[in-house]
Amino acid sequence: MTPEETILENLTAKFPSLREHARITRARRIFVDVPYEIFAQVFDFAVKEMKFVILCTITGLDEGATLGVIYHLSQEGGIVINFHTGVPKEKPVLQTVTQYFPPADIYERELVDLLGMQVQGLPASHRYPLTDDWPVNEFPLRKDWKGHSDVKKAEVKSG
Repeated sequence: MTPEETILENLTAKFPSLREHARITRARRIFVDVPYEIFAQVFDFAVKEMKFVILCTITGLDEGATLGVIYHLSQEGGIVINFHTGVPKEKPVLQTVTQYFPPADIYERELVDLLGMQVQGLPASHRYPLTDDWPVNEFPLRKDWKGHSDVKKAEVKSG
């Protein structure tokens, strides 16, 4: 059994519902679709028990009706597991993972600024990567974003 297969076996033994949603995409790469309802437990198990102790990055996606998030974690030996989860676009609320990885705050701030997600438990700080004067409720990585609404409002007022 390969190390990747052993990881999947251990993960799906603990979370049998993931068996149909987990796959090895290539050597040293595992991809798992995780329902958000069990995401916290799966993430905790991966970090604490399976020793995925390196946060590589967090990727945010506009998937239409949902906003998707992929957490890319690695073990010391270089095997990367990618946990994909999603939340409804009309109520995009996530829990922070900064208790595991304090530097995750930079990636989570990108999710807030660029996709309009709400990350509960994220420590208060300045906006990132958008400027503090960026218009509220303008999320440039959403597929339906049409540009700054404040520019349109200024044109209407002056016309």
